[in-house]
Amino acid sequence: MGEVVGAGLLSHVPTIMLEERVRRELNNGKDTTLVAGLQRLRAEVFDTLDYDTVVVLDSHWATTVEFVVTAQDHRAGLFTSEELPRGMCRIPYDFPGDPELAHAIAAHGQARGTWITPIADHHLPILYATVNLWHYLGVPGKRWISIGVCQTADEEDNLRLGRALADGIAATDRKVLLLASGALSHTFWPLRELRAHEASGIEHIFTPEAAKADLERIDWFGAGDHARVLDTMPEFRKFKPEAGFAHYLMLAGALGERRWKAPGRLFSAYENAIGTGQAHIWFDRPATGWTGEGA
Repeated sequence: MGEVVGAGLLSHVPTIMLEERVRRELNNGKDTTLVAGLQRLRAEVFDTLDYDTVVVLDSHWATTVEFVVTAQDHRAGLFTSEELPRGMCRIPYDFPGDPELAHAIAAHGQARGTWITPIADHHLPILYATVNLWHYLGVPGKRWISIGVCQTADEEDNLRLGRALADGIAATDRKVLLLASGALSHTFWPLRELRAHEASGIEHIFTPEAAKADLERIDWFGAGDHARVLDTMPEFRKFKPEAGFAHYLMLAGALGERRWKAPGRLFSAYENAIGTGQAHIWFDRPATGWTGEGA
């Protein structure tokens, strides 16, 4: 029986792919903590934990009529972002996929009241919410697959995807890491104002209210109070979390929703990225399980 052995809410912000010299130029001579955080996460977790497959809940991959999970046996190539080709240009990626797990996840969609399709097409585009994390966290030989967010899905749909994801993992022998790849509040500064807000200080978050909402949720994550995060989603939606916070909702659906009790630990400071709220938060699997109801 498969299981989730670790999970994270991680930032994929394009700044992490810039040279250190450029990062410091944008940040008043200091480096972002997001890069060092991923490097520490690699050393402390990805290089040491026993796992088979990483599943990325990719907030940049928007589907429309169904959830889609990648089912290629292998993915390799060079990635250039259509959004930011100056900063993310010809980034190499090369990793095995996990078709068995992808099909197992999709097989549980109907029972969970949703639609999930595995796609093995090697021409399927890859997005930087996956590539940027693999660049720092990809361990040779470990399988990686991605699941997109569905732009017509609501909160309940995203939770249903998470439930099917958990069922699919349980139906295999896989030990899995789940990565919710995306931001907290997510409003960009307008173009003519943007370059005055490229530094990482939280005074550059789009509004003080958005920063306060993000920091509240970071505190709740730290306390393992996922029920409160879920119960206050209507309030948080006012601050436009990335992809409607679908990446986190899918993660919560897979780990027990309001019964999910695992506390998170920060692997970065809370930072700005041109108005948006960014942080790396890692959830270790408790000895008593994700909901504290047994090993």
